[in-house]
Amino acid sequence: DRDLFAHQGTPYVQSDETLVTGVRRMHRHGGVAGDGLRPRGDTFDELPRAPGDLVAHLHASTSGTDSDWIVKLIDVYPEENPSDRAMGGYQLMIANEVLRGRFRKSFEHPEPVKPSEIVEYTIDIHNNDHTFLKGHRIMVQVQSTWFPIIDRNPQKYVDNIFLAKDTDFEAATQKVYRSKKFPSYIALPTTNK
Repeated sequence: DRDLFAHQGTPYVQSDETLVTGVRRMHRHGGVAGDGLRPRGDTFDELPRAPGDLVAHLHASTSGTDSDWIVKLIDVYPEENPSDRAMGGYQLMIANEVLRGRFRKSFEHPEPVKPSEIVEYTIDIHNNDHTFLKGHRIMVQVQSTWFPIIDRNPQKYVDNIFLAKDTDFEAATQKVYRSKKFPSYIALPTTNK
């Protein structure tokens, strides 16, 4: 299990340079940084292709009454890339999605999350058709804020997030579970053809 701490009153903010230069600079981080969880897989000996619908299943909890869950699927290039040294260790985001906890059951009828309750969040990260090249790895990033890409979540349930007052924003701890009882995973259809 992994705890992620976030305070939306002082969220991680990407620099203007990062936004201008795009995804490349934004995804140069490995391990854990800020409020993100980034497990990496082994390198590939074959060329698996991931066609079809990608769905994340997160078993998670929050100490707040609302939370954002952002899931990113990333193709990690080898650290040593003789054909283009600048691409060594490059992390290419191939799929992503955000699910606000309040909408976990219905977009028409939002409801608060019960603090510390373990909930399965099913997050459709959309159709994709990507081939992971030999020597590449899969990395999954899970985070609870993506400001300024998306607006801040006060982590406290309010009727309308756009009308939240400064006093509504609270610090919260999000926990992602990775156990036999509460597995978190991405359903990733693969083929070697």
